[in-house]
Amino acid sequence: MVSDASAVDEELALGLLAGDEASLAGAYHRWSPLVHTLARRSLGDAVEAEDVTQQVFLGVWRGRSTYRPERGALPGWIVGITRRRIADALAARTRRGDLLAAAGAELALAEPAAGRPEAALDRVLVRRELARLPAPQRRVLHLAFYEDLSQTQIAERTGWPLGTVKSHARRGLHRLRTSLTSTHKDEISAK
Repeated sequence: MVSDASAVDEELALGLLAGDEASLAGAYHRWSPLVHTLARRSLGDAVEAEDVTQQVFLGVWRGRSTYRPERGALPGWIVGITRRRIADALAARTRRGDLLAAAGAELALAEPAAGRPEAALDRVLVRRELARLPAPQRRVLHLAFYEDLSQTQIAERTGWPLGTVKSHARRGLHRLRTSLTSTHKDEISAK
């Protein structure tokens, strides 16, 4: 005999799979207190827990086609998403802490007349993203911006054809722009 709760869970799961927004609302009503409690206990912050709860149910809606009832019940699937979102929130918190520590160290070394304090954070972000570039792109951009060499001078110093230097510079700048734009969006959404 199937309990009423199991029948409701199964109905919500089938509705979600069919793309029924009312089923999403039902799932949110039914399991958001559990999700919020798990997030609050793990993160120790009510605001972050609210954000995680929203992210979980957004993930439920977006990932509904990946839910497989034969692999487990809907509440278990939602708790799995919750655990991943909590881990993401903790990782983001750690990254923000590392970034702040690096920016603080940079500020301590900066000249007082250097201007705006956020410039230190900008430098830290750019250095971090530069370090993630492939070695040839990183080298070309370093020579261009930190040693103030032209592309022709970079080609002479590295022994690479001018076209190769230009390609590395273009690809490196594109990657930097993409990653810094993404980082900036992440920082804004984290606030």
